[in-house]
Amino acid sequence: MTISTRLDSYLTAQNISFQAIEHDHSASSFDSAITAKIPLNQIAKAVILKDHEDRKLMAVLPAKNKISLSVINDELFGSYKLLKEKEVYRMFSDCEHGAIPPVGEAFNMQMICDELLDQLDYVYIEAGDHRKLLRINNEDFKIMTANSKHLRFSNEVFH
Repeated sequence: MTISTRLDSYLTAQNISFQAIEHDHSASSFDSAITAKIPLNQIAKAVILKDHEDRKLMAVLPAKNKISLSVINDELFGSYKLLKEKEVYRMFSDCEHGAIPPVGEAFNMQMICDELLDQLDYVYIEAGDHRKLLRINNEDFKIMTANSKHLRFSNEVFH
Protein backbone atom coordinates (compact mmCIF):
# COMPACT_ATOMS: atom_id res chain seq x y z
CA MET A 1 0.00 0.00 0.00
CA THR A 2 1.19 3.51 -0.67
CA ILE A 3 -0.36 6.89 0.06
CA SER A 4 -4.06 6.76 0.98
CA THR A 5 -6.19 7.42 -2.11
CA ARG A 6 -8.44 9.86 -0.23
CA LEU A 7 -5.42 11.71 1.18
CA ASP A 8 -3.79 11.87 -2.26
CA SER A 9 -6.99 13.27 -3.83
CA TYR A 10 -7.32 15.86 -1.08
CA LEU A 11 -3.69 17.03 -1.32
CA THR A 12 -3.99 17.32 -5.11
CA ALA A 13 -7.29 19.22 -4.92
CA GLN A 14 -5.90 21.65 -2.32
CA ASN A 15 -2.61 22.03 -4.22
CA ILE A 16 -0.66 21.07 -1.10
CA SER A 17 2.94 20.15 -1.76
CA PHE A 18 4.80 17.57 0.27
CA GLN A 19 7.99 15.59 0.37
CA ALA A 20 7.61 11.83 0.83
CA ILE A 21 10.03 10.37 3.39
CA GLU A 22 10.51 6.62 3.03
CA HIS A 23 11.47 4.66 6.14
CA ASP A 24 11.63 1.10 7.43
CA HIS A 25 8.32 -0.47 8.40
CA SER A 26 7.01 0.87 11.70
CA ALA A 27 4.07 0.06 13.95
CA SER A 28 3.05 3.57 15.02
CA SER A 29 3.65 7.30 14.51
CA PHE A 30 6.07 7.13 17.42
CA ASP A 31 8.03 4.30 15.75
CA SER A 32 7.92 6.12 12.40
CA ALA A 33 9.61 9.13 14.01
CA ILE A 34 12.39 6.98 15.43
CA THR A 35 12.86 4.97 12.22
CA ALA A 36 12.87 8.10 10.02
CA LYS A 37 15.04 10.04 12.54
CA ILE A 38 12.52 12.85 12.89
CA PRO A 39 11.91 14.68 16.20
CA LEU A 40 8.81 13.24 17.91
CA ASN A 41 7.20 16.65 18.35
CA GLN A 42 7.17 17.16 14.55
CA ILE A 43 5.03 14.11 13.71
CA ALA A 44 1.30 14.67 13.88
CA LYS A 45 -0.90 11.73 14.81
CA ALA A 46 -4.65 11.31 14.50
CA VAL A 47 -6.86 10.09 17.33
CA ILE A 48 -10.47 9.37 16.40
CA LEU A 49 -13.17 10.27 18.89
CA LYS A 50 -16.95 10.06 18.99
CA ASP A 51 -19.56 11.71 21.16
CA HIS A 52 -22.84 10.46 22.65
CA GLU A 53 -24.62 11.19 19.35
CA ASP A 54 -22.05 9.10 17.42
CA ARG A 55 -20.50 12.20 15.81
CA LYS A 56 -16.88 11.54 14.86
CA LEU A 57 -14.03 13.94 15.50
CA MET A 58 -10.38 13.67 14.47
CA ALA A 59 -8.01 15.07 17.07
CA VAL A 60 -4.54 15.87 15.68
CA LEU A 61 -1.63 16.17 18.09
CA PRO A 62 2.13 15.60 18.28
CA ALA A 63 3.04 11.88 18.26
CA LYS A 64 4.90 12.14 21.57
CA ASN A 65 1.90 13.62 23.37
CA LYS A 66 -1.10 12.12 25.11
CA ILE A 67 -4.59 13.42 24.40
CA SER A 68 -6.61 15.01 27.20
CA LEU A 69 -10.27 14.09 26.69
CA SER A 70 -11.29 16.25 29.64
CA VAL A 71 -9.81 19.37 28.00
CA ILE A 72 -11.49 18.53 24.68
CA ASN A 73 -14.84 17.90 26.35
CA ASP A 74 -14.58 21.12 28.38
CA GLU A 75 -13.55 23.22 25.37
CA LEU A 76 -16.14 21.72 22.98
CA PHE A 77 -18.90 21.21 25.58
CA GLY A 78 -18.95 17.58 24.52
CA SER A 79 -18.75 14.03 25.77
CA TYR A 80 -16.13 12.58 23.45
CA LYS A 81 -14.46 9.25 23.99
CA LEU A 82 -12.02 7.15 21.98
CA LEU A 83 -13.48 5.26 19.04
CA LYS A 84 -12.97 1.49 19.15
CA GLU A 85 -10.16 0.23 16.90
CA LYS A 86 -12.48 -1.94 14.79
CA GLU A 87 -14.60 1.11 13.94
CA VAL A 88 -11.48 3.12 13.08
CA TYR A 89 -10.24 0.37 10.74
CA ARG A 90 -13.59 0.37 8.90
CA MET A 91 -13.54 4.16 8.49
CA PHE A 92 -10.00 4.18 7.07
CA SER A 93 -10.18 1.21 4.72
CA ASP A 94 -7.59 2.72 2.33
CA CYS A 95 -5.03 2.90 5.16
CA GLU A 96 -3.03 0.27 7.00
CA HIS A 97 -4.17 -0.20 10.59
CA GLY A 98 -2.55 2.45 12.78
CA ALA A 99 -1.34 4.66 9.90
CA ILE A 100 -4.16 7.18 9.73
CA PRO A 101 -3.26 10.45 8.00
CA PRO A 102 -4.14 13.31 10.37
CA VAL A 103 -6.13 15.23 7.76
CA GLY A 104 -9.81 15.35 8.71
CA GLU A 105 -11.09 16.94 5.51
CA ALA A 106 -9.61 14.16 3.37
CA PHE A 107 -11.94 11.76 5.21
CA ASN A 108 -14.95 14.09 5.57
CA MET A 109 -14.41 14.49 9.31
CA GLN A 110 -14.49 17.42 11.67
CA MET A 111 -11.03 18.02 13.12
CA ILE A 112 -9.37 19.75 16.03
CA CYS A 113 -5.66 20.52 15.99
CA ASP A 114 -3.34 20.93 18.94
CA GLU A 115 -1.78 24.41 18.86
CA LEU A 116 1.68 22.91 19.39
CA LEU A 117 1.69 21.82 15.72
CA ASP A 118 0.92 25.35 14.48
CA GLN A 119 4.33 26.57 15.66
CA LEU A 120 6.45 24.14 13.61
CA ASP A 121 8.25 24.93 10.36
CA TYR A 122 7.43 21.42 9.09
CA VAL A 123 4.90 18.81 10.18
CA TYR A 124 5.27 15.15 9.23
CA ILE A 125 2.15 13.04 8.77
CA GLU A 126 1.40 9.38 8.14
CA ALA A 127 0.57 8.74 4.48
CA GLY A 128 -1.67 5.74 5.11
CA ASP A 129 0.94 3.01 5.28
CA HIS A 130 3.74 2.16 7.71
CA ARG A 131 6.60 3.00 5.35
CA LYS A 132 6.07 6.62 4.35
CA LEU A 133 5.73 10.00 6.03
CA LEU A 134 4.80 13.22 4.26
CA ARG A 135 6.72 16.38 5.14
CA ILE A 136 4.43 19.42 4.93
CA ASN A 137 5.56 23.01 5.40
CA ASN A 138 3.84 25.34 7.86
CA GLU A 139 2.00 27.29 5.16
CA ASP A 140 0.43 24.15 3.67
CA PHE A 141 -0.29 22.72 7.13
CA LYS A 142 -2.28 25.89 7.86
CA ILE A 143 -4.34 25.24 4.71
CA MET A 144 -4.95 21.65 5.83
CA THR A 145 -6.14 22.79 9.26
CA ALA A 146 -7.91 26.03 8.28
CA ASN A 147 -11.37 24.66 9.07
CA SER A 148 -10.28 23.11 12.36
CA LYS A 149 -10.57 24.44 15.86
CA HIS A 150 -7.06 25.03 17.25
CA LEU A 151 -6.53 24.60 20.97
CA ARG A 152 -4.12 23.01 23.43
CA PHE A 153 -5.39 19.55 24.41
CA SER A 154 -2.35 17.32 24.80
CA ASN A 155 0.47 16.76 27.24
CA GLU A 156 4.00 15.60 26.60
CA VAL A 157 4.60 11.97 27.53
CA PHE A 158 8.21 11.54 26.40
CA HIS A 159 10.94 14.12 27.02
